[in-house]
Amino acid sequence: MNIFRFGFEAMASGCEVVFASGSKKEAQEIARCAIEEIVRIEHKYSRYRPESIVSRINTAAGADVIECDDETLSLLQYADTLYESSGGLFDITAGVLRKAWDFSRSVVPEQSSLSPLLGLIGWNSVELKGNTVYLPVAGMELDFGGFGKEYAADRAAAVVHGKGVKHGYVNLAGDIRVVGPKPDGSPWIIGIQDPRHKERTIASIPLHSGALATSGDYERFFEVDSNRYCHIIHPRSGYPVTWWRSVTVVAPLAITAGSYSTITMLKEADGLSFLDDSGMGYLAVDQLGKIYHKNT
Repeated sequence: MNIFRFGFEAMASGCEVVFASGSKKEAQEIARCAIEEIVRIEHKYSRYRPESIVSRINTAAGADVIECDDETLSLLQYADTLYESSGGLFDITAGVLRKAWDFSRSVVPEQSSLSPLLGLIGWNSVELKGNTVYLPVAGMELDFGGFGKEYAADRAAAVVHGKGVKHGYVNLAGDIRVVGPKPDGSPWIIGIQDPRHKERTIASIPLHSGALATSGDYERFFEVDSNRYCHIIHPRSGYPVTWWRSVTVVAPLAITAGSYSTITMLKEADGLSFLDDSGMGYLAVDQLGKIYHKNT
């Protein structure tokens, strides 16, 4: 068997599907199916696409309920679970803050522009009834960005596995779901980027199965007066988090790894206690560059 790598762009990121197969033709067909699944999820849940279910829910805010299919309802219920387990910090209505934070302009917004947006945040006010969802205030928005890419990695890995693949992984911009170990039974070695030096790694994590995801302050950010402002924004203050440079979590599913790494960033000083309680493996780097890690 040969190992095939298929690189592609999705969700505004560089991605790849890597797996062992008996023939190139077979591998190309399997990769095509995996990529189609990723594109399907992107189109369905992207807030940037007016036809997506998320855009339809947002457009109807304060006016109408929207019927959802089972897949969307399950993701909304997962968002509800994350909201509860994070003490309200993981809130998929907080994406509205991006209207104040423009990372292409490197301008810190005035409190006067943040305050109205903070008033639109509150997952606990969203109404889920039967197969419908309703945002009660005009201007409220849902944003699946906190777990959409990781969910897509899990789904693509399921497609690949469903085609009979036993060795490989899906990598969506560093969020990884493993299908199975290398053909010789050895693990895939995943390098963890140094959050302050793009070309360096600070650790290598072996994975036979499961998933890995990283949240950090180095993906989208700007600096003003020596202060770094990243894209992970606290839903209560309206300002970016500052405690961690990066948090990598190892979990059974990519969607879990990604959600828990983000919650840890949001919990700031209390993040490690949250991860320790979860029982998951992690590697975290604080703002002084100190590394904390725990194996599963």
